Amino acid sequence: MSSARFVDLAFAKRLEMISAISGRECAEALRNFAPYVPTAAEEIAGGIAVFTGVDSPVTQAFGFGLDGPVTATELDRLETFFLSRGAPVTLELCPFIDRSLVELLGTRPYRLEEFSNVLVRDISAGILARTGSPVTVRAAEAGEAKLYTKLVTDGFAEQVAPTQSLLEVVEGFFYRARGQCFFAMVDGEIAGAGAVAEQEGIAEFYGASTLPGFRNRGVQTALIAERMAWAVKRGCEIATTTTGPATPSQRNFERAGFQIVYSRTKLVRKIESNGKEPA
Repeated sequence: MSSARFVDLAFAKRLEMISAISGRECAEALRNFAPYVPTAAEEIAGGIAVFTGVDSPVTQAFGFGLDGPVTATELDRLETFFLSRGAPVTLELCPFIDRSLVELLGTRPYRLEEFSNVLVRDISAGILARTGSPVTVRAAEAGEAKLYTKLVTDGFAEQVAPTQSLLEVVEGFFYRARGQCFFAMVDGEIAGAGAVAEQEGIAEFYGASTLPGFRNRGVQTALIAERMAWAVKRGCEIATTTTGPATPSQRNFERAGFQIVYSRTKLVRKIESNGKEPA
Protein backbone atom coordinates (compact mmCIF):
# COMPACT_ATOMS: atom_id res chain seq x y z
CA MET A 1 0.00 0.00 0.00
CA SER A 2 1.30 3.45 -0.85
CA SER A 3 2.25 5.46 2.22
CA ALA A 4 0.51 8.47 0.59
CA ARG A 5 -2.96 6.96 1.03
CA PHE A 6 -4.93 8.48 3.90
CA VAL A 7 -7.34 6.04 5.50
CA ASP A 8 -10.43 8.13 6.16
CA LEU A 9 -14.07 7.30 6.88
CA ALA A 10 -14.94 6.96 3.19
CA PHE A 11 -12.18 4.43 2.55
CA ALA A 12 -12.95 2.51 5.74
CA LYS A 13 -16.60 2.35 4.67
CA ARG A 14 -15.57 0.80 1.35
CA LEU A 15 -13.51 -1.84 3.13
CA GLU A 16 -16.23 -2.64 5.65
CA MET A 17 -18.85 -3.02 2.94
CA ILE A 18 -16.59 -5.51 1.17
CA SER A 19 -16.97 -7.77 4.21
CA ALA A 20 -20.66 -6.98 4.60
CA ILE A 21 -21.49 -7.85 1.00
CA SER A 22 -19.31 -10.95 1.23
CA GLY A 23 -21.50 -12.25 4.05
CA ARG A 24 -24.69 -11.45 2.15
CA GLU A 25 -23.44 -13.24 -0.96
CA CYS A 26 -22.58 -16.28 1.15
CA ALA A 27 -26.17 -16.29 2.43
CA GLU A 28 -27.46 -16.03 -1.15
CA ALA A 29 -25.28 -18.96 -2.21
CA LEU A 30 -26.54 -21.06 0.68
CA ARG A 31 -30.13 -20.46 -0.40
CA ASN A 32 -29.26 -22.00 -3.76
CA PHE A 33 -27.18 -25.06 -2.86
CA ALA A 34 -28.32 -25.69 0.73
CA PRO A 35 -31.92 -24.39 0.97
CA TYR A 36 -32.41 -26.23 4.25
CA VAL A 37 -30.11 -23.69 5.97
CA PRO A 38 -32.08 -20.73 7.37
CA THR A 39 -30.69 -17.50 5.90
CA ALA A 40 -31.50 -13.80 6.02
CA ALA A 41 -29.82 -10.49 5.27
CA GLU A 42 -30.97 -6.97 6.07
CA GLU A 43 -29.53 -3.50 5.54
CA ILE A 44 -29.62 -1.50 8.77
CA ALA A 45 -28.04 1.90 9.54
CA GLY A 46 -25.67 1.70 6.59
CA GLY A 47 -24.47 -1.82 7.32
CA ILE A 48 -25.63 -5.35 6.58
CA ALA A 49 -26.76 -7.94 9.12
CA VAL A 50 -26.50 -11.56 7.97
CA PHE A 51 -27.93 -14.75 9.44
CA THR A 52 -26.87 -18.18 8.19
CA GLY A 53 -27.56 -20.24 11.31
CA VAL A 54 -27.22 -19.68 15.05
CA ASP A 55 -23.64 -20.97 15.28
CA SER A 56 -22.45 -19.77 11.86
CA PRO A 57 -19.33 -17.55 11.71
CA VAL A 58 -21.10 -15.47 9.05
CA THR A 59 -24.00 -14.61 11.38
CA GLN A 60 -22.95 -11.06 12.26
CA ALA A 61 -23.20 -7.43 11.15
CA PHE A 62 -20.64 -5.34 9.26
CA GLY A 63 -20.67 -1.64 8.37
CA PHE A 64 -23.09 -0.69 11.15
CA GLY A 65 -22.67 2.88 12.40
CA LEU A 66 -20.64 4.28 9.50
CA ASP A 67 -23.38 6.47 7.99
CA GLY A 68 -23.67 9.02 10.78
CA PRO A 69 -25.61 9.01 14.05
CA VAL A 70 -27.30 5.76 15.09
CA THR A 71 -30.59 5.84 16.96
CA ALA A 72 -31.80 3.50 19.68
CA THR A 73 -34.52 2.38 17.27
CA GLU A 74 -31.94 1.31 14.69
CA LEU A 75 -29.96 -0.63 17.30
CA ASP A 76 -33.21 -2.23 18.50
CA ARG A 77 -33.93 -3.29 14.93
CA LEU A 78 -30.48 -4.80 14.55
CA GLU A 79 -30.78 -6.68 17.82
CA THR A 80 -34.21 -7.99 16.86
CA PHE A 81 -32.80 -9.29 13.58
CA PHE A 82 -30.50 -11.66 15.51
CA LEU A 83 -32.36 -12.30 18.76
CA SER A 84 -35.63 -13.17 17.00
CA ARG A 85 -33.73 -15.96 15.22
CA GLY A 86 -32.20 -17.30 18.41
CA ALA A 87 -28.73 -15.94 17.68
CA PRO A 88 -26.53 -13.63 19.75
CA VAL A 89 -26.11 -10.11 18.42
CA THR A 90 -22.63 -9.97 16.89
CA LEU A 91 -21.16 -6.68 15.68
CA GLU A 92 -17.88 -6.27 13.82
CA LEU A 93 -17.00 -2.63 14.45
CA CYS A 94 -14.24 -0.50 12.95
CA PRO A 95 -12.77 2.60 14.67
CA PHE A 96 -14.66 4.97 12.35
CA ILE A 97 -18.14 4.28 13.76
CA ASP A 98 -20.19 7.28 14.85
CA ARG A 99 -19.82 8.32 18.48
CA SER A 100 -23.56 7.89 19.02
CA LEU A 101 -23.19 4.12 18.55
CA VAL A 102 -20.39 3.98 21.11
CA GLU A 103 -22.66 5.67 23.63
CA LEU A 104 -25.61 3.41 22.83
CA LEU A 105 -23.58 0.23 23.16
CA GLY A 106 -22.33 1.42 26.54
CA THR A 107 -25.89 1.27 27.90
CA ARG A 108 -26.45 -2.35 26.88
CA PRO A 109 -24.88 -5.68 27.94
CA TYR A 110 -22.35 -6.19 25.17
CA ARG A 111 -19.13 -8.09 25.75
CA LEU A 112 -15.84 -7.72 23.95
CA GLU A 113 -15.08 -10.98 22.16
CA GLU A 114 -12.09 -10.46 19.86
CA PHE A 115 -10.02 -8.18 17.66
CA SER A 116 -8.98 -8.56 14.04
CA ASN A 117 -6.73 -6.56 11.73
CA VAL A 118 -7.72 -5.18 8.33
CA LEU A 119 -4.81 -5.10 5.91
CA VAL A 120 -4.50 -3.40 2.52
CA ARG A 121 -2.06 -3.41 -0.39
CA ASP A 122 -1.95 -1.19 -3.47
CA ILE A 123 -1.64 -3.54 -6.44
CA SER A 124 -1.95 -0.96 -9.20
CA ALA A 125 1.83 -0.46 -9.37
CA GLY A 126 2.76 -4.13 -9.61
CA ILE A 127 2.43 -7.50 -7.92
CA LEU A 128 4.65 -10.17 -6.43
CA ALA A 129 7.19 -11.86 -8.69
CA ARG A 130 7.46 -15.60 -8.08
CA THR A 131 10.80 -17.14 -8.94
CA GLY A 132 12.06 -20.59 -8.13
CA SER A 133 9.10 -21.57 -5.95
CA PRO A 134 8.36 -25.32 -5.70
CA VAL A 135 4.67 -24.45 -5.24
CA THR A 136 2.33 -24.35 -8.21
CA VAL A 137 -1.16 -22.85 -8.11
CA ARG A 138 -4.22 -23.65 -10.19
CA ALA A 139 -7.76 -22.32 -10.28
CA ALA A 140 -10.42 -24.51 -8.71
CA GLU A 141 -12.95 -25.96 -11.13
CA ALA A 142 -16.73 -25.83 -10.91
CA GLY A 143 -17.13 -29.31 -9.43
CA GLU A 144 -14.54 -28.89 -6.67
CA ALA A 145 -16.59 -27.08 -4.02
CA LYS A 146 -16.47 -30.03 -1.61
CA LEU A 147 -12.73 -30.46 -2.11
CA TYR A 148 -12.10 -26.78 -1.45
CA THR A 149 -14.31 -26.88 1.64
CA LYS A 150 -12.57 -29.92 3.10
CA LEU A 151 -9.12 -28.51 2.44
CA VAL A 152 -9.83 -25.15 4.08
CA THR A 153 -11.53 -26.62 7.14
CA ASP A 154 -8.88 -29.35 7.56
CA GLY A 155 -6.22 -26.65 7.53
CA PHE A 156 -7.96 -24.86 10.43
CA ALA A 157 -9.06 -28.00 12.32
CA GLU A 158 -6.43 -27.53 15.03
CA GLN A 159 -7.96 -24.17 16.01
CA VAL A 160 -11.57 -24.43 14.80
CA ALA A 161 -13.59 -27.64 14.78
CA PRO A 162 -15.17 -28.26 11.34
CA THR A 163 -18.83 -28.06 12.36
CA GLN A 164 -21.57 -28.59 9.80
CA SER A 165 -22.31 -24.87 9.92
CA LEU A 166 -18.70 -24.01 9.13
CA LEU A 167 -18.61 -26.50 6.25
CA GLU A 168 -21.73 -24.95 4.74
CA VAL A 169 -20.37 -21.41 5.03
CA VAL A 170 -17.01 -22.24 3.43
CA GLU A 171 -18.79 -23.99 0.57
CA GLY A 172 -21.06 -20.97 0.24
CA PHE A 173 -18.06 -18.72 -0.37
CA PHE A 174 -16.93 -21.09 -3.14
CA TYR A 175 -20.00 -20.17 -5.18
CA ARG A 176 -19.55 -16.38 -5.14
CA ALA A 177 -20.19 -15.14 -8.68
CA ARG A 178 -17.44 -12.52 -8.54
CA GLY A 179 -14.88 -14.79 -6.93
CA GLN A 180 -12.38 -17.52 -7.64
CA CYS A 181 -10.88 -20.24 -5.47
CA PHE A 182 -7.37 -21.62 -5.96
CA PHE A 183 -5.44 -24.74 -4.97
CA ALA A 184 -1.72 -24.76 -4.21
CA MET A 185 0.22 -27.90 -5.16
CA VAL A 186 3.48 -29.28 -3.76
CA ASP A 187 5.03 -32.30 -5.49
CA GLY A 188 1.73 -33.01 -7.19
CA GLU A 189 -0.31 -32.97 -3.96
CA ILE A 190 -2.85 -30.35 -2.97
CA ALA A 191 -1.30 -28.50 -0.04
CA GLY A 192 -3.43 -25.42 0.49
CA ALA A 193 -6.23 -23.25 -0.83
CA GLY A 194 -7.34 -19.65 -0.94
CA ALA A 195 -10.11 -17.51 -2.42
CA VAL A 196 -10.50 -14.02 -3.82
CA ALA A 197 -13.46 -11.90 -4.93
CA GLU A 198 -13.67 -8.53 -6.69
CA GLN A 199 -15.94 -5.64 -5.85
CA GLU A 200 -15.67 -2.08 -7.20
CA GLY A 201 -11.94 -2.22 -7.80
CA ILE A 202 -11.06 -3.91 -4.51
CA ALA A 203 -10.03 -7.54 -4.26
CA GLU A 204 -10.89 -9.36 -1.04
CA PHE A 205 -8.64 -12.27 -0.04
CA TYR A 206 -10.26 -14.85 2.26
CA GLY A 207 -10.89 -18.57 2.84
CA ALA A 208 -7.24 -19.66 2.89
CA SER A 209 -5.45 -22.41 4.79
CA THR A 210 -2.53 -24.83 4.48
CA LEU A 211 -2.58 -28.50 5.46
CA PRO A 212 -0.29 -29.18 8.44
CA GLY A 213 2.15 -31.36 6.51
CA PHE A 214 2.90 -28.58 4.00
CA ARG A 215 3.44 -25.57 6.24
CA ASN A 216 6.51 -23.33 6.04
CA ARG A 217 7.01 -24.22 2.37
CA GLY A 218 5.70 -21.07 0.74
CA VAL A 219 2.15 -22.28 0.09
CA GLN A 220 0.39 -19.12 1.24
CA THR A 221 2.97 -16.87 -0.40
CA ALA A 222 2.20 -18.57 -3.70
CA LEU A 223 -1.55 -18.29 -3.16
CA ILE A 224 -1.30 -14.59 -2.32
CA ALA A 225 0.74 -13.93 -5.47
CA GLU A 226 -1.70 -15.85 -7.70
CA ARG A 227 -4.69 -14.04 -6.26
CA MET A 228 -3.03 -10.68 -6.77
CA ALA A 229 -2.40 -11.57 -10.40
CA TRP A 230 -6.07 -12.56 -10.77
CA ALA A 231 -7.15 -9.25 -9.22
CA VAL A 232 -4.90 -7.11 -11.42
CA LYS A 233 -6.28 -8.79 -14.55
CA ARG A 234 -9.74 -7.71 -13.45
CA GLY A 235 -8.75 -4.10 -12.97
CA CYS A 236 -8.46 -4.06 -9.18
CA GLU A 237 -6.21 -1.40 -7.70
CA ILE A 238 -6.43 -2.47 -4.06
CA ALA A 239 -6.31 -5.82 -2.28
CA THR A 240 -7.56 -6.34 1.27
CA THR A 241 -7.80 -9.10 3.84
CA THR A 242 -8.59 -9.58 7.51
CA THR A 243 -6.48 -11.61 9.94
CA GLY A 244 -6.17 -12.30 13.63
CA PRO A 245 -3.52 -10.21 15.42
CA ALA A 246 0.03 -11.56 15.25
CA THR A 247 -1.02 -14.71 13.39
CA PRO A 248 0.91 -16.54 10.66
CA SER A 249 -1.69 -15.15 8.22
CA GLN A 250 -0.87 -11.58 9.21
CA ARG A 251 2.83 -12.31 8.83
CA ASN A 252 2.34 -13.85 5.38
CA PHE A 253 0.38 -10.85 4.12
CA GLU A 254 2.78 -8.31 5.57
CA ARG A 255 5.65 -10.11 3.84
CA ALA A 256 3.65 -9.69 0.63
CA GLY A 257 3.47 -5.94 1.13
CA PHE A 258 0.13 -5.60 2.92
CA GLN A 259 -0.15 -3.10 5.78
CA ILE A 260 -2.54 -2.91 8.71
CA VAL A 261 -4.87 0.07 8.30
CA TYR A 262 -7.05 -0.45 11.37
CA SER A 263 -8.33 -3.07 13.79
CA ARG A 264 -11.90 -4.28 14.17
CA THR A 265 -13.56 -4.99 17.50
CA LYS A 266 -16.14 -7.77 17.82
CA LEU A 267 -18.87 -7.12 20.37
CA VAL A 268 -21.47 -9.73 21.30
CA ARG A 269 -24.77 -9.59 23.15
CA LYS A 270 -25.53 -13.15 24.14
CA ILE A 271 -28.76 -14.97 24.89
CA GLU A 272 -29.11 -16.90 28.12
CA SER A 273 -29.78 -20.64 28.01
CA ASN A 274 -33.46 -19.97 28.75
CA GLY A 275 -33.72 -17.96 25.53
CA LYS A 276 -33.89 -14.59 27.25
CA GLU A 277 -31.54 -11.67 26.81
CA PRO A 278 -29.02 -11.11 29.62
CA ALA A 279 -29.91 -8.33 32.03
